[in-house]
Amino acid sequence: MLKRWWWLSALVIALDQATKLLAETLLEMHQPVPVLPSFNLTLTYNTGAAFSFLADAGGWQRWFFLGLGMAVSIGLIAWLWRLKPAEKRLALALALILGGAVGNLIDRAWLGQVIDFIQLYYDRWYWPAFNLADSAITVGAGLLVVDSLLAKNAGPLKNPADGS
Repeated sequence: MLKRWWWLSALVIALDQATKLLAETLLEMHQPVPVLPSFNLTLTYNTGAAFSFLADAGGWQRWFFLGLGMAVSIGLIAWLWRLKPAEKRLALALALILGGAVGNLIDRAWLGQVIDFIQLYYDRWYWPAFNLADSAITVGAGLLVVDSLLAKNAGPLKNPADGS
């Protein structure tokens, strides 16, 4: 099944890397550029994980997150490879997560940090900056949850009290 969905992961990686290159080229560090109400573009770098988790850990986290990202990516590839053709929603979710994971892995490998540039806020409350790879991972994870809730092969729940 991977062969049928590799293009989506590749598209996510290409768009992610292209937008990060544009952000680095066109934006000044920590200087918000208003786009819409509650939406700015602003260049930041994250040496940690989501929400800057472990960002100030001293440098070892780069290698930890690189290893973790590679292990997760290999696991996603294996999972995609084993899917049946009918499992399209699951394949879509996994392909998005894989593309996002690899997009951020590229940043970590080359730069030691991830380029973020999308900033959402309300009034004085700001969401941590993120990028397209993060968005693909989030959408893919949401689809993964939806797929698990809608899985047709789960069958009806059985009541142990009635002997079934």
